[in-house]
Amino acid sequence: MNGADEFVFVALGGLGEIGMNAALYGFGPRGRRKWIMIDCGLTFAGPDLPGVDLVYPDLAFVDKIQPDLLALVITHAHEDHVGAIAALWPRLRCPLYATPFAAGLLQARRLSEPGAPQVQINIVAQGSRIDLGPFGIEFVAVAHSIPESCALAIRTPAGLAIHSGDWKLDDAPGVGRPTDEARLRQLGEQGVLALICDSTNIVREGESPSEGDVAQTLRGLITGAPARVVVTAFASNVARIRAVAQAAMAAGREVVVAGRSMERTIEVARETGYLDGIGEFFSLERYPTLARHRVVVLATGSQGEPRAAMGRVADGEHPVISLASGDRVIFSSRTIPGNEREVNRVINGLILQGVEVITDRTHLVHCSGHPRRGEVERFYGWVRPQVAIPAHGEPLHLYEHARVARAIGVPNVVPARNGDMVLLGPGSPGIVDEIATGRVAQDGTTLVALGDTLFQERRRLAYAGVVSVAVALTSHGELAGDPDVLTSGLPTRMRDGVATDKLIDEAIFATLDSLPRQRRRDFDGVSIAIERAVRSALQTVWGKRPQVHVLIVPV
Repeated sequence: MNGADEFVFVALGGLGEIGMNAALYGFGPRGRRKWIMIDCGLTFAGPDLPGVDLVYPDLAFVDKIQPDLLALVITHAHEDHVGAIAALWPRLRCPLYATPFAAGLLQARRLSEPGAPQVQINIVAQGSRIDLGPFGIEFVAVAHSIPESCALAIRTPAGLAIHSGDWKLDDAPGVGRPTDEARLRQLGEQGVLALICDSTNIVREGESPSEGDVAQTLRGLITGAPARVVVTAFASNVARIRAVAQAAMAAGREVVVAGRSMERTIEVARETGYLDGIGEFFSLERYPTLARHRVVVLATGSQGEPRAAMGRVADGEHPVISLASGDRVIFSSRTIPGNEREVNRVINGLILQGVEVITDRTHLVHCSGHPRRGEVERFYGWVRPQVAIPAHGEPLHLYEHARVARAIGVPNVVPARNGDMVLLGPGSPGIVDEIATGRVAQDGTTLVALGDTLFQERRRLAYAGVVSVAVALTSHGELAGDPDVLTSGLPTRMRDGVATDKLIDEAIFATLDSLPRQRRRDFDGVSIAIERAVRSALQTVWGKRPQVHVLIVPV
């Protein structure tokens, strides 16, 4: 190996946050490295980004290294790992490698959208290996809440790194293969330089429940239900879909599917064999024809999304599904932090309809796809890395993971964040550089940097509304008609019952009357004066300063 060659790791997303996973591994001399990218995911926008649903990693650094980017390799098909590919592919322009299920779901979801790029996907199987320049990449099977999840064993002349992806230990995962302990132990015997590992549940002691245990609980709840049953879960969880279908079969019920994302997952799962032996599912047209004790509905909307099936059912606005007292809804999911209000809104809406709601607070109807502390400790015991980099977690998770790794005895623990370039080898591991990272928002069909002023302006509009004023003036500065005023987001009446439009009109006329005729010929000056007067008048009475736009129309 050339003495100038280095093996480095840098995350564009996923370190210091849960979601938007995207990582780079580089090998070679500084400035002439070859690179591979692992995953390219999204995160969901919060209330601080009005009008935006999806957020992606900023690929400014990838733009610089694109000629040396050998491939994008996918660990699994969750949106926080693949959701940005369609939007960002024109900047990547490299081969893409994914397992059959991941490829099928990616094509069925993101790459089927209008305007999506034509991406050639190279299919690889769990357990197989590909060679990309100086990298040899092995796809090691791990259990997770979606089929065909893989840890990646990345070999270079400088050593072997294991990128865990999302995983857990589960001997009864429902569908797919359990985590390949034997192969991980073999890799540990060969010598592992670095482990970049999932931290999501590191703060929880012990080990995660099994999908098999969840399946048993669901069977009891479905077979024992007196009337209709609706199960809402993450659409990508094929093991949960299969468990519900098997429970419905045991109870003599038929399964109706509500939600396009659930339908797409089922289609891909059937194509890849993960629903073999499961009978036909039915579309919503079947629902009204079934007796209450003969139906199970698989529905989207477990996170309280207002446009998803469960949200519409809770609001009494679903065009087909209606529920009544005695029916049972099972939330076979966990509430993602930040979604509590939306989920509670749906649950409260169902309870007001007399529906029995069951969640993981009282029954084992969900288990995580991520490892708890005991599982992480076992993984470390199998692979025995020289370097540990906690990943896939918020700062608390990464901090706790680093403590665990040190306690286990890992020689080098490198707490890194997005943008930190970590030298894995040769030599002393550690952060050696920092690259620019950030986020971009999908605003309609356009990608916009999060620092753009438009988001600040939208927040102001959401807080205090907007007033638009059009005033027609002659060349002598005389009014040529009544001003035209439009408001949006303002109360109709202010304090003491004062009409808002009257308050604005008074401010406009008072401003014009106060300006000498000569100054009224300066249309820009008149516009500024009216804007200030209207905003000031509203602030005095209302306590808020809305956006005020004034257009002077010369006649």
